[in-house]
Amino acid sequence: MGHVTRDPTAMMRAFLQDAGGCAVIDGGLATELEANGADLNDPLWSAKCLISSPHLIRKVHLDYLEAGANIITTASYQATIQGFESKGFSREQSEALLRKSVEIACEARDIFVKGCSKVPSSAHEKQATSKQRPVLVAASVGSYGAYLADGSEYSGDYGTANKLEYLKDFHRRRIQVLAEAGADLIAFETIPNKLEAQAYAELLEENDIKIPAWFAFNSKDGTNVVSGDSLIECASIADSCPKVAAVGINCTPPRFIHGLILSIQKVTDKPILIYPNSGERYDPDKKEWVESTGVSDVDFVSYVTIWRQAGAALIGGCCRTTPNTIRAVARVLH
Repeated sequence: MGHVTRDPTAMMRAFLQDAGGCAVIDGGLATELEANGADLNDPLWSAKCLISSPHLIRKVHLDYLEAGANIITTASYQATIQGFESKGFSREQSEALLRKSVEIACEARDIFVKGCSKVPSSAHEKQATSKQRPVLVAASVGSYGAYLADGSEYSGDYGTANKLEYLKDFHRRRIQVLAEAGADLIAFETIPNKLEAQAYAELLEENDIKIPAWFAFNSKDGTNVVSGDSLIECASIADSCPKVAAVGINCTPPRFIHGLILSIQKVTDKPILIYPNSGERYDPDKKEWVESTGVSDVDFVSYVTIWRQAGAALIGGCCRTTPNTIRAVARVLH
């Protein structure tokens, strides 16, 4: 999307038009890193791979692009300056790792686009399809709760850190670094409460961030965000921020998504994005996903037409979804 020279929402609508009316977001990054052999048992979670195995991140990005994704999200969800510094990295090294998350995703996109342009003429149809497909890199920003690595992004309970200025100070430099690293947009993900949404909205304005953003909230009851704050109030904050190009939901069970789309539509006409998890529940004490309530790829994809008809324009997957999920989503949407 480049620098914001016009209304971010108009830019998102133009991108969606280029993508055929709706766009496919990638799926779970950490899920696939683990499937490729990464050990993410660490407070840095997927961001650990920025240090230990960047080649795996690039491979997973490419897997999602090959599966049909229009948007790939960087491995920076749990990457924070404070988190890296706690591991002994300097401020400069920490900022370099944030930039690296964007560089790896941009590299993967370049490799994918070049690969598509080299398709032999006998595969003309595939070549035409790839050329028509725009690809964006979204710089992922996880909540303060993700940095704490205690599951509080699923409760929104930040204890003594539950203050607007504290959250703004925590996120300020990280957002600046990611925004200037070459991403097309910033993806504020798994936002658990109204306060953090307000902090993001104010930072986008104060820092004159030059690229658009999206806000994605999470819910565990299908009505409110996980903290108990009203989803409609949260979505209203996103709607009133000129830099926000799309609003929606991520890391939420598929069964709640349809109702949440309808709620968001009451307060915004910005494009709506949804990328649910597989329906499994995260246990913050055991630090693992409880599989009993999950849905199969077939079940997940059976919802996609309903979500699209309800008004979702950007659809993908979050935790425990895979390139197979995204391939199936892309097939339904296109």
